[in-house]
Amino acid sequence: MSSGLDVAGAVALLDSWYDPDAAEDWDAVGLVCGDPQAPVRKVLFAVDPVQRVVDEAVEWGADLLVVHHPLLLRPVHGVAATGPKGRVVHALVRSGVALLVAHTNADAPSGGVSEAMAHAFGLKDLQPLQPAPAPRLDKVVTFVPSASADLLVDALASAGAGRLGDYERCAFTSTGTGTFRPLSGAQPSVGSVGRIEEVDETRVEMVLDRRRRQAVIAALRKAHPYEEPAFDLLEMAVLPGVAGSGRIGNLAKAVPLAEFAGAVAEALPVSSGVVRVAGDPERLIRRVALCGGAGDFLLDTVRKSNPDVYVTSDLRHHPASEFLEHAHADRSGPALIDVPHSVAEALWLPLVEHRLQAAALELGTTVETQVSTVVTDPWTSHLDLRSMDRRSLR
Repeated sequence: MSSGLDVAGAVALLDSWYDPDAAEDWDAVGLVCGDPQAPVRKVLFAVDPVQRVVDEAVEWGADLLVVHHPLLLRPVHGVAATGPKGRVVHALVRSGVALLVAHTNADAPSGGVSEAMAHAFGLKDLQPLQPAPAPRLDKVVTFVPSASADLLVDALASAGAGRLGDYERCAFTSTGTGTFRPLSGAQPSVGSVGRIEEVDETRVEMVLDRRRRQAVIAALRKAHPYEEPAFDLLEMAVLPGVAGSGRIGNLAKAVPLAEFAGAVAEALPVSSGVVRVAGDPERLIRRVALCGGAGDFLLDTVRKSNPDVYVTSDLRHHPASEFLEHAHADRSGPALIDVPHSVAEALWLPLVEHRLQAAALELGTTVETQVSTVVTDPWTSHLDLRSMDRRSLR
């Protein structure tokens, strides 16, 4: 086993799964405080960076606290310990606990919040409810003397070309004959000025993230043995990606809405929140759409996707009412289930915890991890208005 992770290494792992560049423009994600070179032996995962969670991290001896919700979402001019956010920052720094936020960048990708909810609710055949475009890709095609083909592929791969999913150095090669005649002033590495040359060449094709375009072309020019290498750079079609807002999938068998809502409630961590349901309790549910966090921005997408039910949090009165009016008019529109916000997102925490443990083992080290036991739902109790004795309110 190696000596272990440091904060920078742990952040790099989280960032590779939940790219900070994929966060919404208004969001505040990434490392909030902490020394990148500090060792990481214990990592605590939580939804909210509130004082009680920080106290738990300090008491347990955590070196890194990974949370979903940002601590400093709105700009601040100071972090004096006279306010709750300032007190959190002071407690973290004083105790040497680094804080990392993965918020909207953790909602949409594979292994993110919505996908964790879908697995917890027993869904299969998952797809993004609102797919995001896949990363924009180019394809580079060049022609190189066959003896130099492997060296060129290695150079392009080192610059970022040839990555496909969990594979790297992916390339297609074919052989043929290249021909050219160097002109006066050329300094050919093969052949001589004025003579037509024919060379056994290998055609090399590799895809690349468009953001790596400049680096890959620079690597090609540097590694290619020809003075003037010929190459094509092709922009690939933009396709739907595997990431995106929400998820839609199927249950193994259809069940009544009341039964499915009960299963959803059972899957959620304990809190004082309530699961609200709109729809016929006997309606059969098979196809389920969902979104972690506040999901009423997807209501129009849900209607067009035609699931049997939509599960999300923080549904506002008017958008939900309008949605149900459409559902009644269509006679088959989706039912609604509204679940507590932070509780639903907490389903992601064990997933990312196990992911970090596995990654540490692959790196030849271990980290001790724990999911916070603090309930951060701001509501502490609820009353059922239908069961109240109204006389007691007069």
